[in-house]
Amino acid sequence: MRVLLVSGYKSFELGISSNKHDAVKYIKKAIKNKILTYMDDGLEWIIISGQMGIELWAAEVVFELQLEYPHLQLGIFTPYEDQDKNWNEANKLYYEEILAQADHVDSISRKPYESPAQLKAKNEFLISKSEGCILLYDTEKEGSPKYLYDLAIRKKELYQYSIDLVTFDDLQVIAEEFIENDANDYREI
Repeated sequence: MRVLLVSGYKSFELGISSNKHDAVKYIKKAIKNKILTYMDDGLEWIIISGQMGIELWAAEVVFELQLEYPHLQLGIFTPYEDQDKNWNEANKLYYEEILAQADHVDSISRKPYESPAQLKAKNEFLISKSEGCILLYDTEKEGSPKYLYDLAIRKKELYQYSIDLVTFDDLQVIAEEFIENDANDYREI
């Protein structure tokens, strides 16, 4: 597997309004664990569309992993130009920092937002360019990742395509591990 798509919920869909929220470290740990399982299989690229939430947190994970795996690259394919046009200044700055560190940045549509068709085209492009995906998505809680998930399922039915889901139960296990490790660290003091 050379190219892996990482996506999932947008931050507002998770009720997370800050990158400093405790849940973000659990999400990033889950993404890192999943990506690491593909490193020995020739993984070269992680691709995202640059949306706030799972995708930008995945970008941070890639930057961290690049210290140990310098061959791993990040490609960001935005659905349209000026994706961050209506974002607040803090989110725009964060987004620009991620874009500046990415190995490849491009827009699928060379126009500003016009219609949901651009989002559909983004999903189709990302699935077509990847050999598998890591999705933070729980079928019990539908949201924006459902469209990408449905496309991935269709591709899996026709081709060899890996779908690696991270669910809320997975995040709960990671959160409990963090809490247990923090308690153990505290006892050692």
